[in-house]
Amino acid sequence: MLTTLAISNYRSLRELIVPLGALNVITGPNGSGKSNVYRALRLLALTAKGGLIPSLAREGGLPSTLWAGPERFSRAMLAGEQPVHGTRRKDAVSLRLGFAGASFGYAVDLGLPIPSGSQFSLDPVIKRECIWSGPILRPSALLVDRQGATIRTRDQSGEWFTVPQPVASFDSMMTEFMDPKTAPEMIAVREQIRSWRFYDHFRTDEQAPTRLPQIGTHTPVLGDDGSDLAAALQTIREIGDGAALDASIDDAFPGARVGVANHDGRFEITMHQHGLLRELRGAELSDGTLRYLLLVAALLTPRPPTLLVLNEPETSLHPDLLPALARLIAQASVRSQVLVVSHATRLVAALERESGCSSIVLEKELGATRIVDVDAFDLPPWKWPSR
Repeated sequence: MLTTLAISNYRSLRELIVPLGALNVITGPNGSGKSNVYRALRLLALTAKGGLIPSLAREGGLPSTLWAGPERFSRAMLAGEQPVHGTRRKDAVSLRLGFAGASFGYAVDLGLPIPSGSQFSLDPVIKRECIWSGPILRPSALLVDRQGATIRTRDQSGEWFTVPQPVASFDSMMTEFMDPKTAPEMIAVREQIRSWRFYDHFRTDEQAPTRLPQIGTHTPVLGDDGSDLAAALQTIREIGDGAALDASIDDAFPGARVGVANHDGRFEITMHQHGLLRELRGAELSDGTLRYLLLVAALLTPRPPTLLVLNEPETSLHPDLLPALARLIAQASVRSQVLVVSHATRLVAALERESGCSSIVLEKELGATRIVDVDAFDLPPWKWPSR
C-alpha cells in the first residue's frame, strides 16, 4: 500500500505531499487542484507502461505543465503585503513525481534537454530515477539509481553495479531494463505500478458501446471505456463474488436484478426492475443506472489491483445512489487501496463515515494547491533525489 504521494512543480501542485491510507477521498472546491492530482497519478503510472514523455507532450510539454508561479514565496507575499512577482530562476527546471510505501519508494525527475539542433528540443527528458527500500529515501536505502543514461543497481553484497546497457533520455528505466538477478526490486515496483487502475467518465450516451451487445469472453478486469461491461459482470457472477454483485444492485435499486443475455456469443446487459413485466436492455437504461453498473463491475473485480483510482464517480448519479456507492467503495478498499477524487458533498460525507477513511481537502493559496489545515509536521517525511 502507498503511504505517501509526492508531486512537485506539476501545474498547481508546486510542492504537494499527500499521506495515503487504504481508503482515500480527495475533495475541494472547483479549481483547487483535484484533477491535477489525478493526472499526476496517471503520469506516474505511465513510467511503468511507457508513454510518459508523449503524454506530457500532449499536455503541452513542460512549458505548459510546469508550475507557473514563482520559485519561492517571501513572507511578505504570503502575508499579502507584497504582490507576487517573479525573479531570476535559480533552480533547474524540474517536474518530479514519486510515491513511497512500507516496502519500496520511487521517484522520477524530468527536465529540459541540453540545447542542440534536434527538432525534439522541447521534449522533456528524464534526469533521474530512483528506487529505494522503505518509506524514506536515504543513501543507504537506495537500490536502483538512474542518472542520465546510466543505471546502477546494488548487488547482494551491497556493492554498486553499473548496467552496461544505457537508457535513452526519453525512456524510463522501468520499461527499458529488466533483470531479476541484478534488479528484482525494479520488477516488483514496475509490476505494482502496472496493476494500478484508473476509471474516469465512462461513456453512457446512446451510441456508447456499453449499451450494445459485445463479444463476450472472460473479463476479470473492466476495460477503461467500459465497453466489456456485460462480460465483466458475468465474470464476477461465475468466478467472483456473485452474492456481492446481487447485494450491490439491490442496495441501489431495491428489488432489481441484473442479468446478461447471450446472443450467439455476444453479451448484452439486461435489468429487471421491481414492478416491470419485462427486462430492460442496456439501450433502455438511464445514464445513471448504467454508470452505477459500470462502477459495480470496476469495484467488484475478481482481480483486485494494488491501487484503484476513481475520478468523479458521482457523475450522472442521483444523490440517493451515492450512499450505496460509498458502501461499495468501502467494500473494495478491503482488497485494494482506493483513491476517490470527488466534489459531491454527499458522497464525500458518506465515505468519511467509513472506518479508516482518509479525507484530503484541497485549497489554493496564491495559485498553489495545498492541503487544508495541515502543516509540514503533519505530513509524512519525504526527500527528493538530487540531480
